[in-house]
Amino acid sequence: MEIVGLSSSQSQAGSFALILGEEGRLRRLPIIIGMFEAQAIALEIERIVSSRPVTHDLFKSFAQNFHFTLQEVIISDIRDGIFYAEMICLDSRDGRIITIDARPSDAIAIGIRFKVPIYTYESIIDEAGIVLSSSEAETPNISEEEEKDTEQEARHIVRPDSPAQTTNIHGRPTKLSDYTDEQLESMLGEAIENEDYEKAATIRDELNKRGKS
Repeated sequence: MEIVGLSSSQSQAGSFALILGEEGRLRRLPIIIGMFEAQAIALEIERIVSSRPVTHDLFKSFAQNFHFTLQEVIISDIRDGIFYAEMICLDSRDGRIITIDARPSDAIAIGIRFKVPIYTYESIIDEAGIVLSSSEAETPNISEEEEKDTEQEARHIVRPDSPAQTTNIHGRPTKLSDYTDEQLESMLGEAIENEDYEKAATIRDELNKRGKS
């Protein structure tokens, strides 16, 4: 898996949608993460060095000084809409392999600092993944101004948005649970087409609750 996007959540203030993509394929895995972890990931992606080590930098320094290295990160499970991860570590002194339980956001923030691969299981992609069309998967060109904006957001990623409201045909706020399966499927397709992966993940979770894929 590779990181293909990181955007502010439209439904959960202070949260972000981390989008993982399957290398060489069109499937995406959206994971909702916290603001602090999103900032830690953004800082490393943009190669921004903070004046003092953030927690994930500290973890890397601590591990290296005690002769531990991270080998890979695995998004290992999803239960009740919650993702789980494992960090596979190597003790270079005796060759022991140690598995550490972690939140995906922390595991990925640390993993990109060690420059290790990120994996998941086919069953997790089948349950929680989103499949794009070829046109939707095309990466747009990013201007120099947009690159500066991205760097600025990485430095000051504290920008909570107002929770998005869903409205029914009469314009009144409603819940996803009020929609039929057919309406949710249509909304899911529209969200994917608009590359609103955070909304797509929310709709996907509602469909999964109903036993829909």
